[in-house]
Amino acid sequence: QVQPVESGGGLVQAGGSLRLSCAASGSTFSKNTIGWYRQAPGKQRELVASITRGRTTNYADSVKGRFTISRDNAKNTVYLQMNNLKPEDTAVYYCRVLLSGAPWGQGTQVTVSS
Repeated sequence: QVQPVESGGGLVQAGGSLRLSCAASGSTFSKNTIGWYRQAPGKQRELVASITRGRTTNYADSVKGRFTISRDNAKNTVYLQMNNLKPEDTAVYYCRVLLSGAPWGQGTQVTVSS
């Protein structure tokens, strides 16, 4: 399996927005459920959003109503639109195919200032 590549992170003020992208080549990525995770300093990595091949989505309670996950299968890309960002959203964000043994990307840093 190919390692996904995340991009789009940065520094934003509270209340701002960012759009993350996750790209990978190959049919494994386009045919399976993809998840966006995040890991804050000193905390465990957590799943914040996922999207199936058929575009059924799920969200962690902490981001529901603020984050939107979407995918473009033709481009093998999954997006995470993050609105109304809060300082507690500060973390490294990763995407991954939700299959056992699937590789992690290098992550993209999101920092939200108060």
